[in-house]
Amino acid sequence: MDLDYSDEDREFRARARAWVSRNIPSQPRPLGGQAAAQFDRDWQRKLYEHGWAGVAWPKAFGGLGLSGLQQVIWYEEMTRANAPHHINTTYVALMHAGPTLIAKGTEAQKTEHLSSILNGRSLWCQGFSEPGAGSDLAALSTRGEVDGDWIVVNGAKMWTTDAQHADFQELLIRTEPGSERHKGLTWLICDMRSPGIEIQPIRTMLNDEHVNTVFYDNVRIPRSNVVGAIGGGWSTALSTLAFERGLGFIADQLELFERVERAIELAHRVKLENGQPAITDSEVARRLASLKAETMAIRAMTLADISETDLTGVPGPKGSLTKLMVTSVHKALMQLVSEVLGWEFLEFDGDRSHYPWTYDYLWSWVFTISGGTSEIQREITADRLLGLPRGR
Repeated sequence: MDLDYSDEDREFRARARAWVSRNIPSQPRPLGGQAAAQFDRDWQRKLYEHGWAGVAWPKAFGGLGLSGLQQVIWYEEMTRANAPHHINTTYVALMHAGPTLIAKGTEAQKTEHLSSILNGRSLWCQGFSEPGAGSDLAALSTRGEVDGDWIVVNGAKMWTTDAQHADFQELLIRTEPGSERHKGLTWLICDMRSPGIEIQPIRTMLNDEHVNTVFYDNVRIPRSNVVGAIGGGWSTALSTLAFERGLGFIADQLELFERVERAIELAHRVKLENGQPAITDSEVARRLASLKAETMAIRAMTLADISETDLTGVPGPKGSLTKLMVTSVHKALMQLVSEVLGWEFLEFDGDRSHYPWTYDYLWSWVFTISGGTSEIQREITADRLLGLPRGR
């Protein structure tokens, strides 16, 4: 196994670094709302026009057709330059809706949606979780009745990130009456402008409204919008989740590494009661060193997983283990930072630009739920990686 970067990888990094440094937006991304969504559309459009959209997407569908490793390099350079990346309103479209359509969609669906995803014209959201079916996705009850060439949807979805800005939704519903668990589900492309859709924002402890409850009242969706097959939605959803927990977490682990470096700098600046920098406390130094080692291990796991995906073409269950480790290290890091900063850490007016550490601390709790809870990631790891018996 060759663990070094190839000449092609190094050349790609140099080109990516040069372009990002010349083209990084002069103004920071707005903190939220329609202005942030428009910023994301504009940035994605610029990437598309300059030939940087869809680094790991196949060339046949408008991407660059490069390896997963080069996708990692791209995000490393974006993170290095503090440039906007996919953890924004373009995330769902680019990192799992688009790849799911490439893997499971019809030619008509690919033609209609993939180019508009790459050029920023279409934003997507995910309609999976429900008030009574969050972590247990197979317990969902939002129903769809097949009516000729239409599927009529009734029910509700919850924690739908950026639904108020989305043009389309990857929607998982139950189309077989009386079916249970994984059977009888269908994955649909839902036009968010359809009559009968109501979006209600949810204000979170982060003092924002980026998640929503979405209600469906006799929403008519064309049968041609089914991705996969009617009743075969669980298989399609597994593909979506595999993409979400594969390449979708690259930027998360890169940002975690950067946060650890910032925490080390913070420990050099913040003074203890004895007037010495916090880093001089042996326990603080030990914990920071351990966290840095953990992030290095996560990066190695990510590269190994991406390399395996390049060979097989399909993300595997190891992404769940990586997501679990990113979540646990993130929480441990934020706990340490809160102890180093003391009372200052409790000052938070909802503006993440003024109190980034407090915002990151609150987000570390959100991250234990979003993208699949830590409990679910442990179950997937135990079942699909370790082959342990399922819990009852």
